[in-house]
Amino acid sequence: MSESPADMPPPRGTAAAVMGPPEGGEAPLRVRDDRFAEDSAEVLWRNRGELVDTLVTIATRTAAVDEIGNSLSALRGAGRELAAHRPRAIGELGVFLPSNNILYSYVLFGLIPALYSERIVMRPSQRVAEQAREIHRIIASDPLFRGRLPVEMVSVTQRQFLDRCARSEAVVFNGRPENAFDVGGRLSDRTLFLAFGSGPNPVVAGPECDVKRVAEDVLRTRMYNSGQDCLCPDVVFAHDDVADDLVTALREGLAAVSVGPLDDPRTTVAPLSYPDAVEQTAGFLGAHAGRVVAGGRVDLATGLVEPTVLDLPWDPSFSPPEFFAPVVCVMRYSAGEDVARWLDSPAERRRGMYVSVYGEDAVRGARAGTSVVLEERTALDAENGNEPLGGYGPEASHVRTGGATVARPLLLSAELGPGRDRIAGERW
Repeated sequence: MSESPADMPPPRGTAAAVMGPPEGGEAPLRVRDDRFAEDSAEVLWRNRGELVDTLVTIATRTAAVDEIGNSLSALRGAGRELAAHRPRAIGELGVFLPSNNILYSYVLFGLIPALYSERIVMRPSQRVAEQAREIHRIIASDPLFRGRLPVEMVSVTQRQFLDRCARSEAVVFNGRPENAFDVGGRLSDRTLFLAFGSGPNPVVAGPECDVKRVAEDVLRTRMYNSGQDCLCPDVVFAHDDVADDLVTALREGLAAVSVGPLDDPRTTVAPLSYPDAVEQTAGFLGAHAGRVVAGGRVDLATGLVEPTVLDLPWDPSFSPPEFFAPVVCVMRYSAGEDVARWLDSPAERRRGMYVSVYGEDAVRGARAGTSVVLEERTALDAENGNEPLGGYGPEASHVRTGGATVARPLLLSAELGPGRDRIAGERW
């Protein structure tokens, strides 16, 4: 269980960690004063109670406290990030915020880019507009930021915001891939456009895996914040040799998953924040009712999805939906080459983000299809706010500039740096 806000370690040493250049290197170019990142961490730290209270209206308290910690870690790593990539200073950055991890996203696309951007203008997701505006109010009203915070939160339609982004040198989009392509296509070829989407992030449990560890990792990440995170695995491929034991371990593990209200620190799974996610999950579970081996109940009135495990036979055409719910979808396989071919299929090449591999030699190397291979760890565990995020599938993450679209893991400072043309990617 995460620490409570009162127990979290304060952001000591932030100034040196954030603003100091690497040994023997040059300090990154910035337009903000040298104390800005340190003060940002201090603002988050001393307002952490009010920030958590805002976040628990849409996230579990455990996830909200984690979000504070992740945000502080990203601010502490900002200096190393900028020193490594040396982004050019820009006038304005436009940001379409996501509907989850709104504080963390505010840090990644607001407070850190403020070190090299004159202005950042943000449009919140309409799903969480009230909470996003409150996060901004809490941060902007702190005395440390009086007259120094270059972030503006706007309440306009997407069309109006696109008109505003026409004057931005760079735009960051977080949301559905189909919307990302539409938005990117409406911007000038001169605009640097970064699109963060989603992918299935499968886990592969091979014949040589440690079943107990896989079950623990899958449940910890799939149940995180009731499953409402784009890095949660949407399918677990289990080899026939271990599938029975893995399904049993997952079913037994569900018994320890605490279901309750959002603001209870003991809660792992709470009612979902998005009605469409509840309806989508209910539809999928209804269509596969015969394959539910644990849980499976959905309360459309309250939005509660019971922690669930499904046990499916191999289907090479299976395209798992993006579950924003506590659903573990296990699919059995007999040959690792079948999983490798699935990852390299045309449909999954478009969605390739991450694949977590445990004990399966047929899925090896840095990439499988367009998915980044993670050895013995999940995408949620691997994520680092100061490093590129995503895969090489265009629906997972892509950058568009000069009329060209390149899919690759993205980090704004790297895309604004002098080495951006040397970063590997897949052209689409």
